[in-house]
Amino acid sequence: MIRIGDSEMQHLDFAYASSLIRTFMEDPTLVLTIRGRKYTPDFDFFVGKENIKVVGVQTEVDAGYEGKNKIVLVEAKRTGTSNTIIRQLYYPYRQWQSCTGKKVITLFFERDIKENSYSIWEYKFNDEKDYNSIKLVKTGKYRIKEKKAK
Repeated sequence: MIRIGDSEMQHLDFAYASSLIRTFMEDPTLVLTIRGRKYTPDFDFFVGKENIKVVGVQTEVDAGYEGKNKIVLVEAKRTGTSNTIIRQLYYPYRQWQSCTGKKVITLFFERDIKENSYSIWEYKFNDEKDYNSIKLVKTGKYRIKEKKAK
């Protein structure tokens, strides 16, 4: 890995190029096709009994991979994340769920500098209209070994 910079994008691209994302998802067909900011279509959802209406909110996807049967959206952090908000997974999920017939999967990805590893958490929403229906599906922790140059 080239040692220039330490951005979320650099680590995510390295993990993808090393087949880490395809390995975690058990899907060799995944290809990077989604990245950046977009505006959501209008949608609504519930937080408890409160109905929230969303009208054209900007979202950002750090990376999105499209496979034969699914779209995988990734929210990436560099290291030491102590908290994140569900919105960073939920809004892009709702956005892409509305424009594809494929299953949409959300991942949280983090680089751990101390352990020189990558962690991935897959989440799903049991009810797409219930913001709090988020559930952890599976996790993985990986260390990518580099071959030493001869």
